[in-house]
Amino acid sequence: MFAAGIVAAGYFVWAEYFKARQPSVLTAIVAIGDVEESVLATGTLKPVKLVAVGAQVSGRITAVRVALGQTVTTGDLIAEIDSVTQANALRTAEASLANVRAQRLEKQAQLSLNEQTLARQKQMFEKQAASKADYDSAAAAAEVTRAQIEALDALIAQGEVAIETAKANLGYTKITAPMDGTVLAVVSQEGQTVNASQSTPTIVILGQLDTMTVRAEISEADIVKVQPGQPVWFTVIGNADRRHDAVLQSIEPAPESIRNDSSISSSTSSTSSSEAIYYNGIFNVPNADGRLRTYMTAQVHIVLGRASGVPTIPAAALGVRDTAGRYSVRILGPEGQITTRKVEIGLNDKVTAEVRDGLVEGDVVVTGEGTAQSSSSRGLRGRGGPPMGL
Repeated sequence: MFAAGIVAAGYFVWAEYFKARQPSVLTAIVAIGDVEESVLATGTLKPVKLVAVGAQVSGRITAVRVALGQTVTTGDLIAEIDSVTQANALRTAEASLANVRAQRLEKQAQLSLNEQTLARQKQMFEKQAASKADYDSAAAAAEVTRAQIEALDALIAQGEVAIETAKANLGYTKITAPMDGTVLAVVSQEGQTVNASQSTPTIVILGQLDTMTVRAEISEADIVKVQPGQPVWFTVIGNADRRHDAVLQSIEPAPESIRNDSSISSSTSSTSSSEAIYYNGIFNVPNADGRLRTYMTAQVHIVLGRASGVPTIPAAALGVRDTAGRYSVRILGPEGQITTRKVEIGLNDKVTAEVRDGLVEGDVVVTGEGTAQSSSSRGLRGRGGPPMGL
């Protein structure tokens, strides 16, 4: 009797041990929910208009009239450059023009005298009181004076252009805002000397912050799926709970790396074949409250499709896809039996999949497998068979 009890107890432990080591399955219930399939991209926020306001003349900056973050309107004074050189150039041009006009008045008087002399010589020649040479000399003198006046007229036009240019250069010493916006950066300070002979030095950078532009980098693997007009939404790193909605407006036809393509430019660098390729998708978003700031990083979702109130299952439940496009899904029956069924899947965001056919709400699908071990079985690790004597 005692031996029989030991055998029975040993068999019980062995049975519990192997029962605990039998594989268990992870399941999920087909539920009604929403699915959104989208392409993920990383974007950068910039003002819809971003302008570097520079100097067109060289000189020392005598005053900067704006501060960082200040709002300006078109025509507001931004900065002033020492205008002595430009003012003197204008005075010189005006004096030159006045001199040429005075010369013209002199030649006009000379022409009047020459024409009178020519008229007298003509009368005298007709009466044979003067020689033909005197008449021809008077005619030539009048013609020369007319030509000199025409030359002076050309110099007057040239002088007027010089004055307009000098006035423009003098005006360039007062730098004004080309648009409404906010001062995002003050690059040059009062007292600094700028040289505009080779490039345009930047004084301040202005941006219109009421509307922001997002440039989203879309990978080449996803670019074939997206097109202008698709809805997009994004969040920023600092506020992941607030969602901003917009519409994809355009996609640039080539990646920015094309600028470094040595086959079409004189650049010595070239795009590496192993470098990831991204295309910029462009869209605007209102920023009336100013919460979106320049160069923020946006986590962009380009929506390929949405489905609401549809049967859904975890994407982990999907098996092999056949040539007809249907997936194998394992179903857990009420008695614990597992069967395989072909189902039609719609949208799939890699976490949740839309079921279009083959399953109904309440069905139980298998999402994975695992091995559960009870506390008694953990104490019997390494035991591969029943107790001795069974």
